[in-house]
Amino acid sequence: MSATERPHTGRKRNELVRSAILDGALRLLAGAEGGAVTVDAIAREAGVGKQTIYRWWPSKGAVLLDALTDRAEESVPPPDSGSLGADLAAVVTATFAAAQHPQTAPALRTLVREAANDPQLAELMQEFTGARRAALQQVLARGRERGELPDDADLDLIVDQVYGVFWYRFLLGHAPLTRDVAERLARGLVG
Repeated sequence: MSATERPHTGRKRNELVRSAILDGALRLLAGAEGGAVTVDAIAREAGVGKQTIYRWWPSKGAVLLDALTDRAEESVPPPDSGSLGADLAAVVTATFAAAQHPQTAPALRTLVREAANDPQLAELMQEFTGARRAALQQVLARGRERGELPDDADLDLIVDQVYGVFWYRFLLGHAPLTRDVAERLARGLVG
């Protein structure tokens, strides 16, 4: 088999094919400049049949969300340095940076836009954001266990503050999502 050929996918997901589909979807979105990306286009970009995509995902939005979830887990793993301030700054900085990746930013914006009209995609977006929230809560909970946050600290509210700043700046673009902003936000939240 040549380097460009992919093994037969069969019914079970083949990780090389899965990665090709997810990477292809993000590449297409990055170049679409706000235009629609179809399942047909994703299949062509990945070198698979459309039926392969529909066998593994219920919709184009689900493909895009899976791609973003993979990227988020790679780009923003929950650190555990022993310092809440350092860990929170690392998560917020990585979140801000990852969302501005040339392939990620258009995908996120498209998903938010399409989720407004697609209840199934809206539910998947809630799962995605829920997973990101849980990773950040894990960092905060460790800090609270070490005494770096009061026992009665409202972890949900802290998470809302982080992602509130993120989504507000990301979607409205009124101000940048820089490392400096991430570090100042983290310092402000943990005192």
